[in-house]
Amino acid sequence: MTLDPAALLAERTAAARAQEQALRAAIEATQDARSLTFTDDEHDPEGSTASLDQARDTALLVQVTRTLAELEAAQARLAAGTYGLCERCGRPIAEERLAARPEARFCITCAARPGRP
Repeated sequence: MTLDPAALLAERTAAARAQEQALRAAIEATQDARSLTFTDDEHDPEGSTASLDQARDTALLVQVTRTLAELEAAQARLAAGTYGLCERCGRPIAEERLAARPEARFCITCAARPGRP
């Protein structure tokens, strides 16, 4: 298997940005809908669903924001010539791991170690 890290990172970044936009739109739509009516989440049967939806979308947005930062860091490593090298032991990260997680900073051995940053 021959990995094209630049293309893979670009593809994953585009997908993460699309997900980020969709989540922001969903959060905004939920906030707009909730602002149009007074709801008491404790007593309104739909209120708890809206709260849970917004909490879920907010948590997913935090995760996708973190993923975007990791993808950008991976692109910087690619530009610097250090992409694909484990940040802990310096050995190459397996191509299969990079194909699955192109933003990976650690080889599988180091990623499995306790106390990893």
